[in-house]
Amino acid sequence: MPNPNTEQIVRREAIRERLAVGPVDTQQSLVEHLTSQGLRVTQSSVSRDLRDLGAIKTAEGYTLPAAHHDADHELDAVSALLRDAQTAGPNLLVIRTAIGAAQRVALALDRSGWPEIVGNIGGDDTVFVATTGSAGQKNLLARIERARA
Repeated sequence: MPNPNTEQIVRREAIRERLAVGPVDTQQSLVEHLTSQGLRVTQSSVSRDLRDLGAIKTAEGYTLPAAHHDADHELDAVSALLRDAQTAGPNLLVIRTAIGAAQRVALALDRSGWPEIVGNIGGDDTVFVATTGSAGQKNLLARIERARA
Protein backbone atom coordinates (compact mmCIF):
# COMPACT_ATOMS: atom_id res chain seq x y z
CA MET A 1 0.00 0.00 0.00
CA PRO A 2 1.48 3.40 -1.01
CA ASN A 3 2.45 5.88 1.67
CA PRO A 4 -0.15 8.73 1.72
CA ASN A 5 2.63 11.27 2.23
CA THR A 6 4.47 9.99 -0.86
CA GLU A 7 1.23 10.19 -2.89
CA GLN A 8 0.78 13.79 -1.77
CA ILE A 9 4.34 14.72 -2.80
CA VAL A 10 3.91 13.10 -6.23
CA ARG A 11 0.48 14.70 -6.68
CA ARG A 12 1.76 18.17 -5.77
CA GLU A 13 4.72 17.86 -8.10
CA ALA A 14 2.34 16.88 -10.91
CA ILE A 15 0.20 19.94 -10.09
CA ARG A 16 3.28 22.20 -10.16
CA GLU A 17 4.30 20.77 -13.54
CA ARG A 18 0.81 21.26 -14.99
CA LEU A 19 0.51 24.85 -13.69
CA ALA A 20 3.96 25.65 -15.10
CA VAL A 21 2.44 25.08 -18.55
CA GLY A 22 -0.29 27.64 -17.87
CA PRO A 23 -3.40 28.33 -15.80
CA VAL A 24 -6.01 25.61 -15.23
CA ASP A 25 -9.65 26.69 -15.55
CA THR A 26 -11.18 24.61 -12.76
CA GLN A 27 -10.22 22.22 -10.02
CA GLN A 28 -12.23 19.54 -11.83
CA SER A 29 -10.14 19.89 -14.99
CA LEU A 30 -7.03 19.50 -12.81
CA VAL A 31 -8.55 16.37 -11.23
CA GLU A 32 -9.17 14.95 -14.72
CA HIS A 33 -5.61 15.77 -15.81
CA LEU A 34 -4.08 14.10 -12.74
CA THR A 35 -6.36 11.07 -13.08
CA SER A 36 -5.27 10.67 -16.70
CA GLN A 37 -1.70 10.44 -15.38
CA GLY A 38 -2.70 7.54 -13.13
CA LEU A 39 -2.89 9.50 -9.87
CA ARG A 40 -5.68 8.91 -7.37
CA VAL A 41 -7.19 12.32 -6.62
CA THR A 42 -10.40 13.96 -5.51
CA GLN A 43 -11.57 17.52 -5.82
CA SER A 44 -10.99 17.91 -2.06
CA SER A 45 -7.38 16.72 -2.27
CA VAL A 46 -6.71 19.00 -5.25
CA SER A 47 -8.28 21.93 -3.38
CA ARG A 48 -6.01 21.31 -0.36
CA ASP A 49 -2.97 20.90 -2.59
CA LEU A 50 -3.67 24.16 -4.44
CA ARG A 51 -4.08 25.98 -1.12
CA ASP A 52 -0.90 24.49 0.36
CA LEU A 53 1.07 25.25 -2.83
CA GLY A 54 -0.03 28.88 -2.63
CA ALA A 55 -1.92 28.73 -5.94
CA ILE A 56 -4.20 31.63 -6.71
CA LYS A 57 -7.39 31.83 -8.77
CA THR A 58 -7.17 34.44 -11.50
CA ALA A 59 -9.49 35.34 -14.36
CA GLU A 60 -7.54 32.82 -16.48
CA GLY A 61 -7.73 30.03 -13.87
CA TYR A 62 -5.53 28.57 -11.14
CA THR A 63 -1.87 29.51 -11.26
CA LEU A 64 1.19 29.45 -9.04
CA PRO A 65 2.80 32.74 -8.01
CA ALA A 66 6.10 33.65 -9.64
CA ALA A 67 9.16 32.14 -8.04
CA HIS A 68 11.26 35.31 -8.16
CA HIS A 69 10.12 38.51 -6.53
CA ASP A 70 11.26 41.84 -7.88
CA ALA A 71 9.21 44.73 -6.41
CA ASP A 72 8.69 46.70 -9.61
CA HIS A 73 8.36 43.57 -11.71
CA GLU A 74 5.58 42.31 -9.40
CA LEU A 75 3.41 45.35 -10.07
CA ASP A 76 4.36 45.47 -13.77
CA ALA A 77 3.22 41.86 -14.11
CA VAL A 78 -0.30 42.78 -12.97
CA SER A 79 -0.50 46.29 -14.44
CA ALA A 80 -2.94 45.21 -17.16
CA LEU A 81 -5.32 44.07 -14.41
CA LEU A 82 -5.42 47.48 -12.71
CA ARG A 83 -8.48 49.62 -13.45
CA ASP A 84 -8.50 52.48 -10.91
CA ALA A 85 -7.00 53.55 -7.60
CA GLN A 86 -8.51 56.05 -5.18
CA THR A 87 -7.74 57.26 -1.69
CA ALA A 88 -10.20 56.58 1.11
CA GLY A 89 -9.06 58.53 4.14
CA PRO A 90 -5.47 59.31 5.12
CA ASN A 91 -4.06 55.77 4.96
CA LEU A 92 -6.37 53.59 2.90
CA LEU A 93 -6.14 53.04 -0.83
CA VAL A 94 -8.90 51.32 -2.83
CA ILE A 95 -7.69 49.63 -6.00
CA ARG A 96 -10.16 48.37 -8.61
CA THR A 97 -9.02 45.50 -10.79
CA ALA A 98 -10.32 43.32 -13.58
CA ILE A 99 -12.95 40.86 -12.38
CA GLY A 100 -11.31 38.00 -10.50
CA ALA A 101 -7.90 39.69 -10.38
CA ALA A 102 -7.86 41.37 -6.97
CA GLN A 103 -6.14 38.53 -5.14
CA ARG A 104 -3.39 38.40 -7.75
CA VAL A 105 -2.86 42.18 -7.43
CA ALA A 106 -2.92 41.92 -3.62
CA LEU A 107 -0.27 39.18 -3.77
CA ALA A 108 1.91 41.32 -6.04
CA LEU A 109 1.63 44.19 -3.56
CA ASP A 110 2.49 41.87 -0.66
CA ARG A 111 5.56 40.63 -2.49
CA SER A 112 6.72 44.10 -3.43
CA GLY A 113 8.03 44.68 0.08
CA TRP A 114 7.31 48.41 -0.21
CA PRO A 115 7.63 50.00 3.23
CA GLU A 116 4.53 52.19 2.84
CA ILE A 117 2.25 49.12 2.70
CA VAL A 118 1.08 47.89 6.10
CA GLY A 119 -1.15 45.19 4.59
CA ASN A 120 -3.95 44.57 2.14
CA ILE A 121 -7.10 42.59 1.52
CA GLY A 122 -8.03 41.35 -1.95
CA GLY A 123 -11.59 40.44 -2.86
CA ASP A 124 -12.85 39.70 -6.37
CA ASP A 125 -12.22 43.02 -8.13
CA THR A 126 -11.20 45.30 -5.26
CA VAL A 127 -8.09 45.54 -3.09
CA PHE A 128 -8.00 47.59 0.13
CA VAL A 129 -4.45 48.65 0.99
CA ALA A 130 -3.57 50.07 4.41
CA THR A 131 -0.61 52.46 4.21
CA THR A 132 1.69 53.92 6.83
CA GLY A 133 0.10 57.36 6.44
CA SER A 134 -0.80 59.99 3.89
CA ALA A 135 2.76 60.29 2.55
CA GLY A 136 2.99 56.53 2.07
CA GLN A 137 -0.44 56.56 0.46
CA LYS A 138 0.66 59.21 -2.05
CA ASN A 139 3.87 57.29 -2.86
CA LEU A 140 1.94 54.08 -3.44
CA LEU A 141 -0.69 55.82 -5.55
CA ALA A 142 2.07 57.31 -7.72
CA ARG A 143 3.66 53.87 -8.21
CA ILE A 144 0.32 52.39 -9.23
CA GLU A 145 -0.37 55.25 -11.65
CA ARG A 146 3.08 54.73 -13.23
CA ALA A 147 2.37 51.01 -13.61
CA ARG A 148 -0.99 51.72 -15.28
CA ALA A 149 0.57 54.20 -17.75
